[in-house]
Amino acid sequence: MEGVITCFHTKCVSLPIRSLPLSRVSSLPRWRNSNLVSSSQSVLQRSLCVSASSSDTLVAGGSPKEDERQSKVSSKKGGDDDTTDLKVWMDKNGLPPCKVVLNERPAHDQKHKPIHYVAASEDLQKGDVAFSVPDSLVVTLERVLGNETIAELLTTNKLSELACLALYLMYEKKQGKKSVWYPYIRELDRQRGRGQLDAESPLLWSEAELDYLTGSPTKAEVLERAEGIKREYNELDTVWFMAGSLFQQYPFDIPTEAFSFEIFKQAFVAIQSCVVHLQNVGLARRFALVPLGPPLLAYCSNCKAMLTAVDGAVELVVDRPYKAGDPIVVWCGPQPNAKLLLNYGFVDEDNPYDRIIVEAALNTEDPQYQDKRMVAQRNGKLSQQIFQVRVGKEREAVQDMLPYLRLGYMSDPSEMQSVISSQGPVCPMSPCMERAVLDQLANYFMRRLAGYPTTLKEDDALLADPGLSPRKRVATRLVQLEKKILVACLTTTVDLLNQLPDSSISPCPAPYAPSLK
Repeated sequence: MEGVITCFHTKCVSLPIRSLPLSRVSSLPRWRNSNLVSSSQSVLQRSLCVSASSSDTLVAGGSPKEDERQSKVSSKKGGDDDTTDLKVWMDKNGLPPCKVVLNERPAHDQKHKPIHYVAASEDLQKGDVAFSVPDSLVVTLERVLGNETIAELLTTNKLSELACLALYLMYEKKQGKKSVWYPYIRELDRQRGRGQLDAESPLLWSEAELDYLTGSPTKAEVLERAEGIKREYNELDTVWFMAGSLFQQYPFDIPTEAFSFEIFKQAFVAIQSCVVHLQNVGLARRFALVPLGPPLLAYCSNCKAMLTAVDGAVELVVDRPYKAGDPIVVWCGPQPNAKLLLNYGFVDEDNPYDRIIVEAALNTEDPQYQDKRMVAQRNGKLSQQIFQVRVGKEREAVQDMLPYLRLGYMSDPSEMQSVISSQGPVCPMSPCMERAVLDQLANYFMRRLAGYPTTLKEDDALLADPGLSPRKRVATRLVQLEKKILVACLTTTVDLLNQLPDSSISPCPAPYAPSLK
């Protein structure tokens, strides 16, 4: 006779119970590996040294007519002169000799300028310094606002570093060529907030394009982030009045009168896509805009190279060898693909930090809720618990959820008291209760999968289309990767159901079952 299943990973206690059946396994799909096949698309790159252009504007500040006029002037001159080329400008303003060049690859939309990227100008070895950008060419809040103002601004919790940096460059752009940052701003305009896959953050997508993310929690995150940007916009005038000495140099209106919300959102997203989070620096320097940094540098999830603050500069030491012409990559931090898309407009299918979230909660109407909450806390869990399901670790994640769910299903007060008094708490589960736990989990994963409008096979077909738009491509890649994690979780749960010894027992009713979302 088999007995008790542990509630929180401790010792097992044997109780005489009947064998466990598999009552509803026929209703669960037997998932096949063919659904897990992914397709990848390569991006053709060509290597040319090019200059920046502002005909496409994202770091907004000029009116559409002004941008059009500047574009026509540039065209009449036969393109930009050397003073507006980012690399030339940096060389003339103190950039030490470096081992990189600006190359380009064609944009998906031929109406847009090609996308620039930083490439090795010569063969590089691991440990080489690719470039070192002096602080005089780096934009930080220390430079923009000064140490005295920054702490007060940020402790209001109304404005983020990104909002302050965006506002600063918006005003700088209004000054046109008079701005010391003119070549850098034009380069940001040219990039248009596009990531390395030629797509912008979904914060700039249309409502119809956001539907590409249907079924993914990322869609709600995009809308929530957009509301946050709106709140920051409404607080922009705070910067104007709190840092009046800075903005007196600009003969323009206060922020909310000088810039519409849409213009600010475009600038915010552009800054978000290229800001660097420096380590081991003061509060006013931790967020930095580094020419030659992102988005010109491609992000990579399994790389170790980072932009690092050193004495008087920000430098990049490469973590791998490069051939001349190879694009240079840097680490983007341990971010899941949903964050990479939201922040930078790309998805990394080889991302070892990718994950989905499962939220579980004990039933507050359960008469034993307080006792169960205490047991959960004693074992490192909360009454509302978030489980991180990491790619490649789906089985471990399911095994981590089961003790929590078993605790929620307990209904016998004497059994609950036994769990409370035991040194190594266990949840004695009857066969029908164990089936109920696994059924709830399996149905949860199936419900989430059903929320996506496409199957994995249909995703593969979409990604195989070379004409697929960049926005739809990154969205399809994201939802495909999410579904693969969910399928792996469901497969694990179905396997556990199949291992139950008796398939004839029905799941027990559970009036106070925990919730999953």
